[in-house]
Amino acid sequence: MSDLKVDGFKSSEFIAALGTAFAAYSEDEKKAQIKKTNGIFELAVTNEAGQKETWTIDLKKQGAVTKGPSPTKPDIVITLSDETLSDLANGKPSGQKAFMSGKLKTKGNIMLATKLDGVLKGAKAKL
Repeated sequence: MSDLKVDGFKSSEFIAALGTAFAAYSEDEKKAQIKKTNGIFELAVTNEAGQKETWTIDLKKQGAVTKGPSPTKPDIVITLSDETLSDLANGKPSGQKAFMSGKLKTKGNIMLATKLDGVLKGAKAKL
């Protein structure tokens, strides 16, 4: 999953690890995660240099992480900084706290955003 890593984005290490964890899921685990989450997350991330990168977490059909915008309309677009995504990956603030403090912006199904913490924690447990 090294194709998920992007120079200048420290959170891309976590995204690549997330992709590896999803790839390691058995078909039953993948189906269970898809059934539980049922959504496509698009992460629009900006690093300190102002560069932008997009990753898609598809937990509606594929159960996979890809680099770039979703080929189909995402259920939610989450816009955040590279630092905020790294912090979320390490469990520092919850997604809710990041949203309330303005560090994370959403467009689309906001209730789906509440499931992202669980997705990240579940995938981290697989690593």
